[in-house]
Amino acid sequence: MINPKTLDQVVIVGGGSAGWMTAAALSRLIGNGHTRITLIESEAIGIVGVGEATIPPIRHFNELLGLDERDFLRATQGTIKTAIEFVDWTRPGHTYLHPFGTYGADMNAVKFHQYWLKLRQLGQAEAFGEYNLCDVAARQNRFGPVARDRQSPVSSLHWAYHFDASLYARHLRRYAEQRGVQRIEGKVVDVHQRPEDGFIASVEMESGDRIGGDLFVDCSGFRGLLIEQTLKSGFEDWTHWLPCNRAIAVSSASAGELTPFTRSTARDAGWQWRIPLQHRIGSGFVYSADHLSEDEATSVMLDNLDGEPLNTPKPIRFTTGRRKQAWIKNCVAIGLASGFLEPLESTSIHITQAGISRLMALFPDKDFDPAGITEYNRQAEYLYRHIRDFIVLHYHANERHGVPLWDHCRNMAIPETLQRKLDLFRLKGRLFRYEDELFAESSWHAVLLGQNVMPDGYDPLVDAAPEDRIIDAFRQMHQAVAGAVASMPKHQTFIDQHCRAAMTAPPA
Repeated sequence: MINPKTLDQVVIVGGGSAGWMTAAALSRLIGNGHTRITLIESEAIGIVGVGEATIPPIRHFNELLGLDERDFLRATQGTIKTAIEFVDWTRPGHTYLHPFGTYGADMNAVKFHQYWLKLRQLGQAEAFGEYNLCDVAARQNRFGPVARDRQSPVSSLHWAYHFDASLYARHLRRYAEQRGVQRIEGKVVDVHQRPEDGFIASVEMESGDRIGGDLFVDCSGFRGLLIEQTLKSGFEDWTHWLPCNRAIAVSSASAGELTPFTRSTARDAGWQWRIPLQHRIGSGFVYSADHLSEDEATSVMLDNLDGEPLNTPKPIRFTTGRRKQAWIKNCVAIGLASGFLEPLESTSIHITQAGISRLMALFPDKDFDPAGITEYNRQAEYLYRHIRDFIVLHYHANERHGVPLWDHCRNMAIPETLQRKLDLFRLKGRLFRYEDELFAESSWHAVLLGQNVMPDGYDPLVDAAPEDRIIDAFRQMHQAVAGAVASMPKHQTFIDQHCRAAMTAPPA
C-alpha cells in the first residue's frame, strides 16, 4: 500500500543535461509505481552546453543508472579524461597538470608530499607529477587497464570523461522515457502558487494548459524561472573574487593526437578551454568584460583553435555565485538554476549530480519536512563555497605580473576559508579537508605546488625516517608508475578498439 503522503507528481521544468540527469535518476530510484515524473522543455530554448568535461564522480552516476560505459562513450562521442593541463597559469611558459588519483604512497602515517618536500630540498626527488599514475599517463597520451598489484605503491587509475553535453542529454532522455518519464514540449509562461502557503501549485504553458505537481525541480538554467523569478531566492554574487563574467564557446575541427586531458590556457583577460571529443574539439574563452570586449575575446579564441571553427561562436553572459536557497517550499533548483561557477575545474555537471544525490537522500513526502530542506541548503552552500575557494586559488596564486586582471587577483583579499588553508600550507605543507569536501588533498597539492606555492618547510616527523630508505622508496614508486604507464595503450587506440562512435561529424 502506498503511503498517502507519497508524492503523486514531480514536475521538472527545463531539459538539457540538468533536466534529463534529474529525470533519469528519479525514474531509476523512485520506482514505487505511483509517483509520476513529467519534464517540460522547449526546443526553442537553447542550452548552455559548456559542461563537456567532467570529474570522476560522473562514473558513479552512470553506474547508478546502469549505463554501460562503452555504449555511453559511443553515444556521446566521448573520450577519456585523467587530468587537466594548466598552461601559463603560474606564469607565461609554465605548464602543470592537475591529475586524478593520488601521488605516491604515505609512509609511517606521514603524507607522501611531506617526504617529497624534503627530497626536493636535497635534490633527490623527481618532479611531483612523476609519482602520479594519471599525470604520467596523460602526458604520454595513454589510457587503459592496468594490472593491479596489491603490493605496488602505485594507486589505481582514476578517470572521467569528455563528452557532448547535448548528446548526453539525448542519451538520458531515451533512458528516462523508457522508464515512464513524460516529456511535454513547450514554454512555461506563468507559475501559479497556492494562496495559503506560497507553494507552487502549477505551471502554465504557452498553450494555456496547466501542469500541476507536488514537487517542482527548476532546471531552467541561469534565469531560475521558479527558484528566483517566482520564489525570490536571492543571489550571492562572488564577482569580487572571480571577476570573469563572459564566455565565448565554439566547436572546432580536431587536429593532432587525441589527448586524455582537458586543457586550460591562461590569457591576459581570462582563460581558454580545450576539450577533445571523438568528432570535434570543444573550445571556449572565459573572460572579464571589464578587460576585454566581446569582439576582442572572439578574436583571441578563434586565433587559438586547433582547426577550423565548425559553428558560429556563441556568447554567454553569467554572474558567478549561488542562489541563497536552492530549495524553497516545494521547489528545488538543480544545475545552473542553483548557481554558476566557471568550468575551470570541470565541476558544472558534478554540481548537478550532487544536487540530484542530495535530493534523493532527502526526498520529501507531501509534508516537506523543513529540517530536510534546511539540510539540503546547508550542503548545497558548502559545496559551492568549497569549489569557489579552489577556483579562486588558481587566480590568486599567479606570477603573471604587469597584467591588470592577474595583478588584481594576486593582490585581492581572498575568502577567509581559503586564506586559512594557504597560511597553513605555506608554513610546513600541511593541509586539511573538512566535512565532505569535493577536492581531495592530492588535488590541492597539485594546484598549490603546480602554481609554485612552496612551503617554507616540511613536517618534522619526516626526519624520523632514514634518508636512504626514503630515497629507495621513492625510486620504487617512480619505477612502478613508469612501468604501469608503459603497459597502457595510447588513448586513441583504446577509443578505436572499444568505443569508437559511428558518426565522426558533429551533430546538426
